Amino acid sequence: MDYTIEVLTIPVADVDRAKEFYADKCGFHVDVDTEVAPGIRIVQITPPGSRCSIALSQGMPTSPAQSEMKPGTLRGVQICVTDIAAAHRDLSERGVDVSPVQHVGPAGWEEGKGETWNSFAFFADPDGNGWVLQEAPSPLSER
Repeated sequence: MDYTIEVLTIPVADVDRAKEFYADKCGFHVDVDTEVAPGIRIVQITPPGSRCSIALSQGMPTSPAQSEMKPGTLRGVQICVTDIAAAHRDLSERGVDVSPVQHVGPAGWEEGKGETWNSFAFFADPDGNGWVLQEAPSPLSER
């Protein structure tokens, strides 16, 4: 049996502002934008080529298995790309404030690309949710 992660809920304060950031600035595809019940809106967005989407919600009650995450508290979700320089350039050109490409070296974080699986860049959405770009050696379908 496969266990697949297909949707991550991102805690945001303003769904419209978050939708604009992820769709327009990051270039993610808007899959769904609907009000599922009075006062409850779901926006589901998918990064290009990803098998996992993100859900931005407004008014959604938490389930018994969840605790409420406050906007801006999500950190460290990694988005793998096969060309970190191109991804960095694309996000920067779209207006995303993305860190320089970095890698972990003997003294900690150092600027520039590292070896395989050791090149990263960081950005945050308007609420402060932190994302990590990581360069992968090949597309997921080839690993």
